[in-house]
Amino acid sequence: MSERKVALVTGASKGVGRGIAIGLAEVGWDVMINYNSDEAGAAETAESVRQAGGQAWINQADVGFRDQVNAMFDQVKRDCGHLHLLVNNAGVQTWSPLLELKDEDWDRVIRTNLKGCFMCTQSAAPMIAEAGGGAVINIGSGANKRPFPSLVDYGASKGGIERLTKVSAVELGPKGVRVNCVAPGAIEIERTKLESTDYAGKWGPVTPMRRIGNVRDVAYMVRFLASDEAEFVTGQTIYVDGGLFTQGPWPYLDD
Repeated sequence: MSERKVALVTGASKGVGRGIAIGLAEVGWDVMINYNSDEAGAAETAESVRQAGGQAWINQADVGFRDQVNAMFDQVKRDCGHLHLLVNNAGVQTWSPLLELKDEDWDRVIRTNLKGCFMCTQSAAPMIAEAGGGAVINIGSGANKRPFPSLVDYGASKGGIERLTKVSAVELGPKGVRVNCVAPGAIEIERTKLESTDYAGKWGPVTPMRRIGNVRDVAYMVRFLASDEAEFVTGQTIYVDGGLFTQGPWPYLDD
């Protein structure tokens, strides 16, 4: 059992989820680390959380399935005792043009990214309210705002998450549960490095801050929204993108 505030971060075995888990531990949170398939990665995240001063637990669950979500929250109750923060980070994507996208890929992406977010929020909110209030933070994407070619299922899921965030904020606000969406821009992680042989070179020059992001950029925003300093912020989507998705195409940007 934890005497401190507890966060559950889904999809925390690597990338943005790992960065968020470590960032929370640095400011006094204990963290339940969820993963689906990368057990070794989850163990590495847990060790980093402990090194940062937090208590860590590990949970294996595919958030797209109700029975596994139920079992995950049973573990939170058993091992942690309470919950103050849910970070819905778990997600998958399929690279495929619209006219070639397979039904099973659409179903997997929507099930994991959108339905998983819904089911985890539904299970977490009563626990957070019972603990005296707290937050749900959903991890969105630049795809919330801009259409990404060959990512139609991913874009649909992230757009759905933004609307889910707003409806959840309205319904859960009276219970003391704030719900916001953090939408990263071009963030260099294991997955995005596979998109291009020069990911930083592709995205840095077109980002107003003239660099790509890293997981700590996202973690800092999550930490703020989870803190008492954000106690009157809910129903919002905040882009952590260096201004990337603020601008539209403009060929004379550097003239």
